[in-house]
Amino acid sequence: MGETKTTIKSWPEDDRPREKLMRQGAGALSHAELLAILLRSGTARRSALDIAKQLLFEYDGLLQLGTMSPGALSKIHGVGTAKAAALSAAFQLGARFHEALKSNGKPVIRGPESVADAYGERMRLMTKEICKVILLNRAHRAYRDLTVSVGSISASIVHPREVYKPAIDHLASAIILMHNHPSGELKPSRQDIEITRSIFKAGEILDIPLLDHIIIGHAGYVSLREQGYME
Repeated sequence: MGETKTTIKSWPEDDRPREKLMRQGAGALSHAELLAILLRSGTARRSALDIAKQLLFEYDGLLQLGTMSPGALSKIHGVGTAKAAALSAAFQLGARFHEALKSNGKPVIRGPESVADAYGERMRLMTKEICKVILLNRAHRAYRDLTVSVGSISASIVHPREVYKPAIDHLASAIILMHNHPSGELKPSRQDIEITRSIFKAGEILDIPLLDHIIIGHAGYVSLREQGYME
């Protein structure tokens, strides 16, 4: 079966996203053109660029697309499993590159804003609630982050022993707790506050202080220390 008129290969070479990227660089391409390169091919009736434009329109831009699970993406007509995996990988890689660019390797934590800069992009892409503990050395440089729970956090899961075991094993001088709210809501829940206070008290006993608990949402972050829940 021959190629249809909607196939990108049938377009003039100057109009093809991949060739345009090679000539002008990725920055010259629109969101839809970049997505089309990741999709690689379309359907019998629609080009990859047509599908990319529809995705951006129907899912309200890159933010919602980037936070969709691979399973949800794969169910969209014209995407499928392989393309969904490519899109998810690209969004995650972009988030990690942005973090690395801001933090230049191991970030020095000077406050909640530096935590959000170093880890926020990746956390915002999570479709489930993820709780992480960030380990700091004496210079307050973050040298490791570890997941302590997946799913809605609760006192039974995010227990002080689960948080402080890696801190003790890796000789941390201080820690920061961080989790995301996939809903985008920034207000800490009662459970968030109780867990913070419990871990804060444990840190005082162990002499490995909990410096902050950061909640990451779509539009920013909130610091439970700044909110007065760690006094």
